[in-house]
Amino acid sequence: MKTLDGPTDHVVVVGAGLAGLSAALHLLGAGRAVTVVERGTRPGGRAGRVEHGGYRIDTGPTVLTMPDLVDEAFAAVGDTLADRLDLVPLHPAYRARFADGSALDVHTGADAMAAEVERFAGAREAYGYRRLRHWLEKLYAVQMRRFIDANFDSPLGLLHPDLVRLAALGGFGRLDARIGSFISDERLRRVFTFQALYAGVPPAKALAAYAVIAYMDTVAGVYFPRGGMHALPQAMADAAADAGADFRYGHDVSRLERSAGGTGDRITAVVTGRGEDQVRIPCDAVVLTPDLPVTYRLLGRPPHRPVPLRFSPSAVILHAGTDRTWPGLGHHTISFGRAWKGTFRELTHTGSLMSDPSLLITRPTATDPSLAPPGRHLHYILAPCPNTLVGPGVQEWADLGPRYRDSLLTELEHRGLDGLAAAVEEQCLVTPADWAAQGHAAGTPFSAAHTFAQTGPFRPRNLVRGTTNAVLAGCGTTPGVGVPTVLISGKLAAARVTGGVPRGRRR
Repeated sequence: MKTLDGPTDHVVVVGAGLAGLSAALHLLGAGRAVTVVERGTRPGGRAGRVEHGGYRIDTGPTVLTMPDLVDEAFAAVGDTLADRLDLVPLHPAYRARFADGSALDVHTGADAMAAEVERFAGAREAYGYRRLRHWLEKLYAVQMRRFIDANFDSPLGLLHPDLVRLAALGGFGRLDARIGSFISDERLRRVFTFQALYAGVPPAKALAAYAVIAYMDTVAGVYFPRGGMHALPQAMADAAADAGADFRYGHDVSRLERSAGGTGDRITAVVTGRGEDQVRIPCDAVVLTPDLPVTYRLLGRPPHRPVPLRFSPSAVILHAGTDRTWPGLGHHTISFGRAWKGTFRELTHTGSLMSDPSLLITRPTATDPSLAPPGRHLHYILAPCPNTLVGPGVQEWADLGPRYRDSLLTELEHRGLDGLAAAVEEQCLVTPADWAAQGHAAGTPFSAAHTFAQTGPFRPRNLVRGTTNAVLAGCGTTPGVGVPTVLISGKLAAARVTGGVPRGRRR
């Protein structure tokens, strides 16, 4: 594994999101002095927090899986997840509601889920589910130790017996077809393939290897921190500060100072602010976690790729504080429309809004009522939409956003959430224009799509050519999008700095 050249005693981490916090904890555990520079006023990055009318709204991810990765970051500084966070396992992990009126509770326990599948679709499908679960477990074991929790120096790093094992498991086939070899009920297949949407590839075209995301969601368990998802980055920042990290909030990085009069290959300082407000922070190495366009602008040296990056679809999110809730909703509810394959064509090719939307509804107050005023409820409605390169541009969303919000509320009322629009007391609407304003390429928080040409060693590398002491972390680089993989990206970045093998790695 290649590591940074020269001294790395003091590392500046740019960005206090989950990737930056993970990197900071692992660097601190390896004995480095760490300064974390964050443009916001609190930690979290995408996993931020907005206080609105007495509601505490999480602005980023709503699903937490693989908490052992969080515990691993805490353990690097001698801390524990249990001492920092109160995690509540969600039972069920999800509730799936379908256009035909049927509903399925997604349990992560094998017996509970098999019983639910049998009730929902019969004994044959329950048997198929058990076979599918066994396959997912084997798939995860092969991928995690070699292809996810791994720094690649070149595509040659793929040449390992585990590649043969992955191929033998059917990992290079198509996701939808592989899931269909275990279960035939089309509704069930959606439950185990919809995750491909956030990887930016339709299930019919995605590699079967991406079913590892379904493993995380449907086997490993889904959790929720009391205090909301933002409690996770806050706890990580507290642990890092207690271990000696210096946090600089409200500091927006304006440039990276280089050796040899600004033309050298070493970054000698991170500079925040402009003019008289500039602050220079000397460093031996830097970890950059902003989205790729911001990072490459700071570096001044965008990578040369034979084909431009493709980006995942985006999302419109309506955060709604309401005076009531609906008994059919779980903590997480997936409301599927009748359309499926056509939906992915709209999101990734035609660039139109979903004509028959499938939506994720999260009700965090089902688990933690303190996130809303007494007697009130929070609902997050996530509607996937095309990114700004494929669909409506940034300027169009000023008018389109409110109209689309109204159509989503109307659609959900038709699906049984009667009186939803009238129940909304406080709201916060987020569109691709807002993601773009935060510096996210193509107006999507899901970054580069996980096509084969943008996965593993083919994804933008966390080492940057022409710079000897900078490393990247975050969802745009390896291993990719999602809370677990972003935490891993911070650990992998730290390993590039320290030269150590990240804890938990199996050779």
